[in-house]
Amino acid sequence: MTNFKIITIAFLAASTLTTYSSVFSQGSVAANTDAQARKAWRETIGHVALPKKGACYHASYPSSEWREVNCIIAPNRPFAQWLPNENKIKSMAAAANGQIQTVGNSVDYVAKVQGLIGTAAGQFAPSNVTTETGAAGANDYSLQLNSNFMNTAVCSGHPNCLAWQQYVYSSGEQALFIQYWLLNYGTCPSGWNTYSSDCWKNSSAVAVPTFPITELSSLALWAGAATDTDTILLTTGSFPGGGDASYSFTAPDSVLDLATGWNEAEYNIFGDGGGSAATFNSGASIGVSIQMREQGSSQTSPTCLSNAGTTGETNNLSLVGACAAGILTNTNPYISFTESN
Repeated sequence: MTNFKIITIAFLAASTLTTYSSVFSQGSVAANTDAQARKAWRETIGHVALPKKGACYHASYPSSEWREVNCIIAPNRPFAQWLPNENKIKSMAAAANGQIQTVGNSVDYVAKVQGLIGTAAGQFAPSNVTTETGAAGANDYSLQLNSNFMNTAVCSGHPNCLAWQQYVYSSGEQALFIQYWLLNYGTCPSGWNTYSSDCWKNSSAVAVPTFPITELSSLALWAGAATDTDTILLTTGSFPGGGDASYSFTAPDSVLDLATGWNEAEYNIFGDGGGSAATFNSGASIGVSIQMREQGSSQTSPTCLSNAGTTGETNNLSLVGACAAGILTNTNPYISFTESN
């Protein structure tokens, strides 16, 4: 397995939050003490329940309390599903023949579990990542943790409908939010946006700073789905001018009934919506890790699905080597893989 920072996922009855454990380089004794204190803080804040549902929160080191902040409006921009086109069909055909392919617009490794996913967390192990450019310029990208396409109760009466949920951090829009989709739904319900034959809308959002691409290893995105509540959380590590901080909020699971059909997870870095691309410097390489907890006590090794990505955004990296899957010693099912250019 690639040498990833380990993400430990823990269930809490009140908030179903998580813990992230990270290893930072240590120099002097003082630096080591500070790193350990910050690591302990990240573990502590991950166990602290959000005070109430439907609100936006921010926590920063060394305080172990969530501070309620004003929610913001999420970007009025679809982070749409992948769409078949000539170039993508050629890319998928090339992959079937063992040739390299760039990531996104369906080309991606996805983790599939035997049961249903309760929590999923994604993190990166970048190497030689110095620059990234999106549609709006430098450091314009999105982190996306995406579900599979599902037929849930919200599609009742619409025979071709599929529900799809995206947990998104948009660096350019400085926002953390959930985007909901009803694919092939027809006439959209009140409050939903129309996108061809699909419908989409956003949750509220938490304001989050733009993090430079050189700090990619410090970011971890977590997503949870329970019977009544979906949760999104972004944690940041220690880096100059950044400190340690976490951002989170909850939303009703009833929007899409995600908890009843979520069995696949895609996590990666892509363009910042609208089918755009994240373009990295030559020689960049990124290890990708997705860890999960299935609903219930039984945990099984997931399957790596190839060409199973759901988002339409892309990056300019290619999948290299095989996708690894298994269960970590802390009983977290995982997959990991590498992409580079």
